[in-house]
Amino acid sequence: MSITQKDTARDEAPDPREDRDEELGAAGAQLSTAPTDTLNQAPGLGVLGWLRWTWRQLTSMRIALVLLFLLSLAAIPGSLIPQHSDQLKVDAFRKKHPDISPLYDRLGMFHVYSSPWFSAIYILLFVSLAGCIVPRSWQFVGQLRSRPPGAPRNLARLPAYSTWRTDASPEQVAEAARAALGRRRFRTASSGTSVAGEKGYLREAGNLLFHIALFGLLVSFAITSLYGAQGGRLVVEGDSFVNSLAEYDDFSGGTLYGADDLKPFGFHLDSFDQKYSTSGPDRGTALLFRANIHYWNGAEGKETKSEISVNHPLSIGGEKVYLISHGYAPVVTVRDAKGDIAFQGPVPFLPQDANLTSSGVIKVPDALGKDGKPNQLAFNGYFTPTGSPQLGPMSVFPTLDQPILWLNAFHGDLGIDSGIAQNVYQLDTKHMKQYKLDTKTGVNGVALSPGDKLTLPAGDGTLTFDGIKTWASFTVSHQSGNTGALVSGAAAILGLMGSLFIQRRRIWVRATPAEGGGSLVELGGLGRSESARIADELGDVAVDLLPAAPVAPDEPAAPVAPDEPAEPAASAAAEPEAPAEPAASDDEGARA
Repeated sequence: MSITQKDTARDEAPDPREDRDEELGAAGAQLSTAPTDTLNQAPGLGVLGWLRWTWRQLTSMRIALVLLFLLSLAAIPGSLIPQHSDQLKVDAFRKKHPDISPLYDRLGMFHVYSSPWFSAIYILLFVSLAGCIVPRSWQFVGQLRSRPPGAPRNLARLPAYSTWRTDASPEQVAEAARAALGRRRFRTASSGTSVAGEKGYLREAGNLLFHIALFGLLVSFAITSLYGAQGGRLVVEGDSFVNSLAEYDDFSGGTLYGADDLKPFGFHLDSFDQKYSTSGPDRGTALLFRANIHYWNGAEGKETKSEISVNHPLSIGGEKVYLISHGYAPVVTVRDAKGDIAFQGPVPFLPQDANLTSSGVIKVPDALGKDGKPNQLAFNGYFTPTGSPQLGPMSVFPTLDQPILWLNAFHGDLGIDSGIAQNVYQLDTKHMKQYKLDTKTGVNGVALSPGDKLTLPAGDGTLTFDGIKTWASFTVSHQSGNTGALVSGAAAILGLMGSLFIQRRRIWVRATPAEGGGSLVELGGLGRSESARIADELGDVAVDLLPAAPVAPDEPAAPVAPDEPAEPAASAAAEPEAPAEPAASDDEGARA
């Protein structure tokens, strides 16, 4: 008995698979549910022919892969260019790049995921996957219901082949082959004394599962786009947030999700914990960011203490609250020329570097001059948690070791009464004049430590630096399709694993009467792709067959002459038992 695996790339014609498929016929067909590639086939004449050809191209695997690649490329601008969900970054980008911003507006680069060209690719991929899944599913169901094809005429042409002669009858061999293939979970079909076995259907099930999972991902993304929402809010230590549209700094709702769908909950920022490495090469590296809060769910919900940290959001009423960033808010008191308090409270300053050097603006629209007329005040500058008057407005460490508030002062018209929306973190000095301050900083500004006071010229008022509070920025996210996306992603991985590691294969066993009695046993194996696994499995089936169809002994040796010594004769008489050892050797060869 021998088992061989052929190298079709060397022994066959230039295109061996086509020649072999013609030779094997139905035995080598339908090892895959992939639709026939018709990209190079010319359509028939007429409108119906062109429509049918176009549909086949759109639903082909090649076009689906192209659309998937285009979708991934189209998503790149959305991660590199600020989107309308963060309007502050969009405005800053437009101010920094005034030449290219109009072109980006026309191309929809500031709202990539809702742009017409991104939606077109998305919808085409959606249709392509749907049109690809349906025919593959019907074809796979048909294969599951069909019987394994009969053995080809010449089993020796298969990649894996084995043959031996046995004393068992062809019927006995066929029955043993059916039992051996059944034990190895092959689906079998018999035709006379030939048995066909097929296995590895989960490979095609994995392919279909992968495609269905991709379709599910697209559906989940569509649901998220329609029913999802996201908003941001900066909360100063000691303040609260209520989940209503008026409370958000920026809010982006889905097409079918608006202000009326917001869940009634809120939270109060009690304190913010932060910790940094203070020595070694990692000095200044963040070790801990944690917002300590207490929240309530519903209008009359009970307050519950909790915390929000990086990668550990808070789930409230189906929404998730993420901690995005943090910083400092200097607390100031501004009095106008009348001595009245025109502004008092914390003012968030936005970090500019890893050491939390922060910039900010203090706007005082209700200040009055000595004559009682409006004289709006404004201050802009920097806050350094650990600074030095000698270094200028630059922090050297992110904690409050030596806080300094660096400010310039302006008066005039803030432009708030014009009705045009303004950025609270930016100051338009077009209609304002800067005060000339008598300072020792070398520039027209002051450096204030907590408790210091800035007195404006001409008695226009004062600013007192009272202290510092911490602020934290949160994002409230409603993602309706998250569960579906998670399930689809896991299913896609499982399907891909099945399609990669499971091999579709067929094994045929044929027993024909041999000359002089007994049977000639032939085994042939064919896999979805050329692999040594089919030869190994064929060898295992051959080993299972050997007890029922053992290898027949060779022809007995010629009789020994009478005048020869007795010992050799006795040795020769023992030779018929010798095939037992070659049979074991054949057994080992079958296992190889």
